[in-house]
Amino acid sequence: MAVPKRKTTPSKRGMRRAHDAISHDAYVEDKTTGELHRPHHMDPKTGMYKGRQVLKVKERI
Repeated sequence: MAVPKRKTTPSKRGMRRAHDAISHDAYVEDKTTGELHRPHHMDPKTGMYKGRQVLKVKERI
């Protein structure tokens, strides 16, 4: 079984874990409606993506 020869220093451990932090989701504002949605995703309220209709949205009661 492989065993480390030396203890990993806190600095090296921190460098390895530098990308493990959880980041918050990015949101962009729609140019026409002003609603927030994820970048590179369609707007769920309007069904628009890149200026064209990709999904018919049902009318809410």
